[in-house]
Amino acid sequence: MSKVSAISNLVGRIQQGSTALFVCDVQERFRPLIHAFPSVIHVANTLTKTARQLKLPIIITEQNPTALGKTVPEIDVSGAVVLPKSRFSMCTEEVVKAIPPNVESVVLCGIEAHVCVLQTALDLVEKGIDVHLVMDGVSSMRQFDRFGAFTRMKEMGVFMTTCESIMFQLLRDAQHPDFKAISNLAKVHAQAKIDPDLPFSSL
Repeated sequence: MSKVSAISNLVGRIQQGSTALFVCDVQERFRPLIHAFPSVIHVANTLTKTARQLKLPIIITEQNPTALGKTVPEIDVSGAVVLPKSRFSMCTEEVVKAIPPNVESVVLCGIEAHVCVLQTALDLVEKGIDVHLVMDGVSSMRQFDRFGAFTRMKEMGVFMTTCESIMFQLLRDAQHPDFKAISNLAKVHAQAKIDPDLPFSSL
């Protein structure tokens, strides 16, 4: 590997044309169980709107939806590939087939951090895909599970980030034709009264 390639791998820069959004199992049955679930819902919805505006592939999974319900209605799933699963990782055979061949980076949010999200990240990293974990959109029932998952994923090379940071990384320039639309989404996101002090642990 060249020095430039090695530095690029460490930087983890995302590009609009080679990035997909993964939303993991943000389902109705989990609403009363997951810590800071309103933040997870809000971030997932903001990111799906951002992805649609920027024409990024969106893949949404539902863990055993017959028993656990569909994706919460606050998240607009239009234009997304929505797939059921029994496996904990999102990287089922159907999901892998749905990932466009040009995808080099995945923006990942959802639940639970230490189970389905972690195992999804493991599979994606092993496939050579950069993973950008949106911390304000990822949670578990218990905070120590969430913190432990963040540490584990950071150790294996996952890039830890936030919703607004991802939005502007994808734009890169205020001259981007979608800047106004994404900027307006970011303003709505910033004004949302949901878990403003959601802790990220001491990463």
